[in-house]
Amino acid sequence: MAMAMTKFSQVLNIERVKELETWLKATNTKLTQVNGQRKYGGPPEVWDGPTPGPRCEVFISHIPRDAYEDLLIPLFSSVGPLWEFRLMMNFSGQNRGFAYAKYGSSAEATSAIRLLHGHLMEPGFLLSVRRSVEKRHLCIGDLPAVTRQEDLLQVLRVLTEGVERVSLKAGPGIEGVCAIVAFSSHHAASMAKKVLVEAFKRKFSLTISIKWLSAMKPSPDETLPALVPSSGLLPSPIKPPRHLLNSPQPSVLPLCQARRPSTPPGFCRAVGGPTVPKYPPSPSSFTTSSSSQVSPGSSAFPVWLLLKINEATEIHYSHTGPDGFLCYSYRVYIPGITMAFEGEVMILPGPNESTLMKEAQQAAAQQVLHRLYNKGLIR
Repeated sequence: MAMAMTKFSQVLNIERVKELETWLKATNTKLTQVNGQRKYGGPPEVWDGPTPGPRCEVFISHIPRDAYEDLLIPLFSSVGPLWEFRLMMNFSGQNRGFAYAKYGSSAEATSAIRLLHGHLMEPGFLLSVRRSVEKRHLCIGDLPAVTRQEDLLQVLRVLTEGVERVSLKAGPGIEGVCAIVAFSSHHAASMAKKVLVEAFKRKFSLTISIKWLSAMKPSPDETLPALVPSSGLLPSPIKPPRHLLNSPQPSVLPLCQARRPSTPPGFCRAVGGPTVPKYPPSPSSFTTSSSSQVSPGSSAFPVWLLLKINEATEIHYSHTGPDGFLCYSYRVYIPGITMAFEGEVMILPGPNESTLMKEAQQAAAQQVLHRLYNKGLIR
């Protein structure tokens, strides 16, 4: 037990945690831990300002890993009252290096960018503060060609929350039908993005693709200066942590629990109704040697493919998105298939390189398996 506590203290700054706890008691501040983030407000218990609208939130990055709300909330409250503050957290108790602050007006958010961008938290850590891209639209692809808009809307409202409207698209370059789904908030869209793939697979035996609808680029008047401290410890522009430069991490897709009304029968008929899934068998169902060649049509091919992806995947850092996700691209060469499979995964900074690499390989394998299955190359 003593050894475990010593190892834990090497990861977590215990003194900083105690300072946070003291501040929470002294100020009677309440924080809520939910979905990998620690949240204040939304709104706070005492709030007499306006309800935030568009462009009221800022994205804060390059936060020291042992800086917590006792330092960050007072700093960002100095610009104006905070409606909400969300600090992204690791299981270790450290923060993930970024957070979101939401104000009652876009003018206060603009002031936070102007006054706090480049703020020195500690030597080598200049905060980056910019307008948060509050994406609220998802693009759902690979839906059956006979999908009806009203049926899909009802299905989505059963499976997730905050769905406002749906529009369907079809045409050249689109396999089946593509749906553009508008949500009431960025948070609702984020939660839907995490659960809908597994929910459609489980309920309808249907593999869909889902991604953010491309957002508009920031206006020129919000272009931020490069962060170049005199110490030279921080490069410009800001880059992800060194151990992440070649390490992707997929978004986790937890199982969605059905709630509210049942799925409309019209949509069940459109996709064939709930059936026994015909997806590639799990790796635990059999064992395959990575050195042997397996036919793409055989039942052993998915697991063999997973092994080959681990050996042949090229992964490298691409860029950091405005919402804090690190984007990595991959390329997979599979013996017996002439074309290379290319794609991209978006991740949050994780605890260490080995964990990220393992999850990256799993994410790439999942994407490639889905594409092969949709093309009928595996069964």
